[in-house]
Formats: sequence, structure tokens, C-alpha cells
Amino acid sequence: MSSENINDKIHNEVNAVQDPTAYSPNYSEIWSKLSVINCEDKVEKKMGLSFLSWAWAWDKVMEVYPNAQYYFYEDKNTHVPYVRYPDGSAEVRCTVIIGHCVREMWLPVMDYKNNAITEPNSRQVSDTKMRCLVKCLAMFGLGHHIYAGEDVPKQKSTTQKEDKSAKASKNLDQSNISTQAATTQPEKNSENDDSSPSKDLQEETVDWKLAPNETQMEEGAKMWKDGFISSLTLFKTKEEVNGQWLNEENRPNITFMEKKFPEIYREMVNAIKDYVSKLPQEEKDGKDTK
Repeated sequence: MSSENINDKIHNEVNAVQDPTAYSPNYSEIWSKLSVINCEDKVEKKMGLSFLSWAWAWDKVMEVYPNAQYYFYEDKNTHVPYVRYPDGSAEVRCTVIIGHCVREMWLPVMDYKNNAITEPNSRQVSDTKMRCLVKCLAMFGLGHHIYAGEDVPKQKSTTQKEDKSAKASKNLDQSNISTQAATTQPEKNSENDDSSPSKDLQEETVDWKLAPNETQMEEGAKMWKDGFISSLTLFKTKEEVNGQWLNEENRPNITFMEKKFPEIYREMVNAIKDYVSKLPQEEKDGKDTK
């Protein structure tokens, strides 16, 4: 199945969620529900690394968000389900969509020693795709402690602290702020004046703007940009695209990207303009026609 058909299928299946009148959870709400799920007895150890069953992980997501969707990168010309690098190694990419919230993650195809494989076979690619799905779900909170080196997710102390943190996370004049999973206590913000976020902040949030160095931050910005552009296929009118652009959960990332990485920002803007220009004329202007 081509990438275009996959995107059309996803659009049809989540159409009810994408309806502007329908309820859609925000990033903070999703994180608060998925990040506290205890995965301790489901973690498998292999070659010194921790793994989480994709079937169990997806089951847990379905219990909370039954309309969630995922899809994998596929070259639209060759239909090869991975990105091929010049050295022959491969990288799979996965996108998870919950309501209006979109996350994208990538993972190289590796051997049992965690070395990149050149010219991988279908089994190696298939296994990596499902591991990548689990990693992408961790971006929403489920099992994120595995990647942070923890054994058990930390419990939130009070709902009030979460609400205060979520409001504080919208202040873009603080470069180390989390806008998608704000779960740290507001009084700790004054202690994070250096370029490296505190240990607690790293463990409680997954946010590309909190990367420990500018190189990783830039890579995170590119992936967020790619994920945003990929999600455009779910929207069939200019008004829907504008709604995604103005979404309060997306605006902090867009604003930060515009200031910190203007070239990536311009690439995203140009891609959006190109997509909108190809929308059917009657769908673009139909709401304005009397």
C-alpha cells in the first residue's frame, strides 16, 4: 500500500476525532495518563537493554485512546519501508496520532549487538518497526522511564501541581521550558538557569527543546517538523490546516523553532504553503462563499 493510501486510510478512520466539534486530548493530558502506567513487569532484558512488548503497549494505549492511529514511513516511489543511507544501513520511522496530537520517532535497523545492519531483510525491518512504535509511544509517556533508565514511573504528587506546571510551560521566554508534558514543580524553574535541564526535568518530560546540546535539539526540531508536515494529510481544507497551525499545543514549538532554527521553520512554512496550494479550490473557499 502506498504512503498516500495509508494516509487516506488514517484520515478516514480518525475523521470523527479530527472533527472540530469533537473532543481531542492535548499533549499534557495524554502524558499524564500514559506516563504513570506501570510497565515494570512487562519489561524484557536483552543484551543489556530494556524492551517493552509492542502488543502490550498498544493494548494499553487502546484502553485509554481507542481512536489512536499509527503508521510507518514508506518511500512513495519504491514502497521500501525505511530510509536508506549511503552506507546501506536503514532507519525506520513511525508516526503516532492521538486526536490532534502527533509524534514521530525513528530507529535504525540493528543486529543483536546494536550495530547498524546494511541491506536488512524483511524480518529485521519488521521487528525494528514494532520497536520503533514502542519508542514513539514513549514520546507520549508510555514507558518513557525505560529510556530514562528508570525501573518504575514516578507518581504525580497532586493534580494541582500538574495544572500549575502546564500553565507555566507556556512561557516561551524560558528556553528550557516543557510545553508538551509539563510535570515538574514550578518552584524548580529558578534552579534551571544553566544550559542543561535538571535530572528531574529530564526524567519527567520528553521534549526536543530540552535536548542537552544544540545538535540534538536541531535534530529534534527536524523530526517535529517532519511529523507536523506528515500530519497535514489528515486535513482536507485550508481552515483545518490553519487550525492545526494555531493549535495551542503546537504554537510554542513553532514559535521556538522560528527563533532558534529559522531555516527549519522556513522549510516547514514552505511545505505547508505547498500543501495548501494543492487543496481543491472548492474546499479552500467553500466556507467563505455565500
